[in-house]
Amino acid sequence: MPSEVIYNRIAMLRAERGISRRDLAEALGVHYQTVGYLERGEYSPSLHLALRIAAYFEVSVEVVFSTDPFPRLGAETA
Repeated sequence: MPSEVIYNRIAMLRAERGISRRDLAEALGVHYQTVGYLERGEYSPSLHLALRIAAYFEVSVEVVFSTDPFPRLGAETA
């Protein structure tokens, strides 16, 4: 039975902007450990939380979350 994995770019977006897990968690109203669980794919966000994360980073939800793995940074695009 396939698992319903949700891939995300939260860690990458945080790193690009110099935002700590704690700062992101505070802005979203969640525990900082929740951000870690999300980043590692150990927890899938509710639709409401996913939309709030995308809004926080000012990007569309598809930029942050996907049902398919994101290409690795620096990967060749054919």
